[in-house]
Amino acid sequence: MIPINDLLLFALAALIMVLTPGPNMIYLISRSLSQGKDAGVISLFGVMCGFLFHILMVSFGLTAIFFAIPYAFMVVKFLGVGYLLYLAYNSVRSKAKIFDANRNLKASKPLKLFNIGLMTNVLNPKMAVFYLSFFPQFIKPEHGSILSQSFQLGAVQIMISFTVNFVIVLFSAKMAIWFSKNPLWMGVQKWFMGSVLAGLAVKMALTKAK
Repeated sequence: MIPINDLLLFALAALIMVLTPGPNMIYLISRSLSQGKDAGVISLFGVMCGFLFHILMVSFGLTAIFFAIPYAFMVVKFLGVGYLLYLAYNSVRSKAKIFDANRNLKASKPLKLFNIGLMTNVLNPKMAVFYLSFFPQFIKPEHGSILSQSFQLGAVQIMISFTVNFVIVLFSAKMAIWFSKNPLWMGVQKWFMGSVLAGLAVKMALTKAK
């Protein structure tokens, strides 16, 4: 089992990550603005299933790698350092207008809404790469099964992502207006996120294998 302190640190990092806008958030806002809350919620369930897909793939992949290749755990960690620093750089450099969402999406039936939300997440390769670089810094072989620890982290990440995105769906219109009137927040958010990612990269680099 992962110690509670590590889980809380991971939960904080997961919260910061879900607050960083990307394709999923923009899609959910767009769908909610164009078709209403119900369409946004259905799309959200699709997005969450996409997270589950990536978590399962990464969890089984990490387990297989760690048992098959000596020192693979450390190799994956240091590959993750580079990726987290890359994310930090992109976060600071990003000029995207996050809440410039499409308010005129064509109406779709529930199954199609779910499938679009699912595929928006599944077909985003950055999600798999991020999990692969993010999970190892919180997973330690001495704490038990690598697979069980991965599922623990995945469950925490999904719960936090669902909660935050559900609130976004409910208040997307108001949020879009607020963010458009407070551009300073966007600059603060970018630098804060970049700092967090860089800090996680340093933490990962300094973690010693046991």
